[in-house]
Order: sequence, then C-alpha cells, then structure tokens
Amino acid sequence: MAVGLDAADSRVRDRHEQFRALAREQLPRLVSLARRLVGEDAEDAVQDCLLKAFQSMDQLRDEAAGQAWLTAILVNCCRDRGRARARHPQEVDLDEVEEFSLYRKIAYEDPFPYSDSLHLDFLAEFGPEDVHAVLMRLPPLYRVPLVLVHMEGFLAKEVARMLGVPLGTVLARLHRGRKLFEKEMWDYAESSGLLRKGRR
Repeated sequence: MAVGLDAADSRVRDRHEQFRALAREQLPRLVSLARRLVGEDAEDAVQDCLLKAFQSMDQLRDEAAGQAWLTAILVNCCRDRGRARARHPQEVDLDEVEEFSLYRKIAYEDPFPYSDSLHLDFLAEFGPEDVHAVLMRLPPLYRVPLVLVHMEGFLAKEVARMLGVPLGTVLARLHRGRKLFEKEMWDYAESSGLLRKGRR
C-alpha cells in the first residue's frame, strides 16, 4: 500500500515539476501576448491563465502542445477580463473603416513633402510603443485575431478554434481589423504629432 502511495506522490511531483518548467519557459511570451491583448491587465490575465492551467494540468497529454495549450487558456482569460471591463462593446463605423485606405490617405495628405518614399517614411515614425498604443485602441473583437495571426503566427483556423467561432468570422474580423488598424495608425499619427515631426 505504501509503495502505491509513494508512486502516486512521485507522479504528482513530476506533474508539478513539468508545470513549473513549462510556465518558466512560456512566461515571457505569455506576458508579451497578454500586453497586446489586454494592456495594463496583462499580469492579472497571465496569473489567471497559470492558475487555470495548473488546475487542469491533467488535460495536457502531450508536452509539445504546451505552448498552444497555454495560449488558448490565456486568450480565454483575456476575453473574460475584457467582458468584465466593458459593459458595452466599442462601436465601430464599419462603412467608414471599409472605405479608408492608409495608402491613399498618405498620398493625398503628403505629410513628408520632400520624400521619395512617402509610405516608408510614415511607417518609420512609429516606434514599438506607438504600434502598441495603436493596437490597444482597437476593440478586442478585432485586436485578438490580429495579434494571434499576425504577431503570434497562428493560422486563422487555429484562432477560430480558440475563440469558438466559425473560420469565416475570424477572416472577416481579420480583414476589418487590418483596415481599422490602418485608420487608427493615421489618427494616432495626427493626434500624437508624428506627422509634425516628419515635416521637420
């Protein structure tokens, strides 16, 4: 009987050590992803994620799937936090977004009149903190798929499974999210003075 208990204790200790190793390895990536998904709530979301993952560690059968498994848990924790914070979803004028073209706007406004590479000069004004600020302006509905596909490298069908929505819905959100991101880039550049800097 004692041998059986020792073996069970040993398995529990092994699972705990496995979890600690996985969490240590993935923590920087999880924090980075959470910052892009929920901003200042990132640390709390990661803490929620690790707690839920620890509680359901027995569900992870294949260690190689650990990264994707933790990512799916984190995405759900971030969505839960977003739902709790926002009583009303952020409204977006989709017609205005669909008509917007960053390429045409930059060409028409000509913020860098002596430039031979106008669009590249515009993009060069954005530092990592500016891109993050623009990203955080997007409603989570569009931000989450954009981050997962374009920054984390997940396939759209994987994101659809994570979010529990049809693939077509994810593809539509990605399209609208990209258009909205372009529009927010222009608005951010105007409001933060990036265009004035470029005129110097």
